Amino acid sequence: MRCFKADLHIHTCLSPCADIIMTAGNIIKKAVEQGLDIIAITDHNSARNVAAAVEIAAGSPLEVIPGMEVESAEGVHLLCFFDQLEQLITWQEEVYQSLPDMLNDEEYFGYQIITDQEDEFIAKEERLLATAVKMSSEDIVKKITSLGGLIIPSHIDRPYNSMLANLGFIPPGMEISILEISKHVSEKEIKERFPFIKEYSLISSSDSHYLTDIKPMMEFYMEEVSLSEIKLAVLGRNGRKSRIIK
Repeated sequence: MRCFKADLHIHTCLSPCADIIMTAGNIIKKAVEQGLDIIAITDHNSARNVAAAVEIAAGSPLEVIPGMEVESAEGVHLLCFFDQLEQLITWQEEVYQSLPDMLNDEEYFGYQIITDQEDEFIAKEERLLATAVKMSSEDIVKKITSLGGLIIPSHIDRPYNSMLANLGFIPPGMEISILEISKHVSEKEIKERFPFIKEYSLISSSDSHYLTDIKPMMEFYMEEVSLSEIKLAVLGRNGRKSRIIK
């Protein structure tokens, strides 16, 4: 069993709200400097910078989990993780089909920049990513589960774009066992505010939009880097365990 330090919520310059220098290469370099073993790239409603991050990280001590932060029809942000890039690409196709047919307004929302394996700017995503898809939270959970991924509601303590703020509750019967809390709240605080949270396991992430935000947020004690191992660690099963770093 080994301790892996992780940050599972990082945005690149493809997310219009992220700093323009949040290229895959800069993120990988910063993560290694910070002693991270695992990161996840989770841009808004797109995965077009994940392949570059995976390739840049190859040969380094850092593992990159393919991911995305999708916004449901109710405005709920949900973290979607996959073991394989191909699974994520399949999911991206569904997301793009469900996005409204709107162009990005760079002056209002910000740039949506795609970079390559050399960390060069190669294109802009013209479609607006800072919006909701036409799928409900329940639909998204079912689709991610059917694709073999792991889904975790984002920053549930936030007063907007969170499952608790936008829905008012976590729908019963939904295949969710893990919730993300933001870096602004502790595990103790969230459980005092919402006693029912004790029924769920928690992770915390940086939700980095700037290089200075990237840092170890979790410790996972597990055999290897995979979604099944991470889930076991967060749930505290089969000798695996996890710890939120504060």
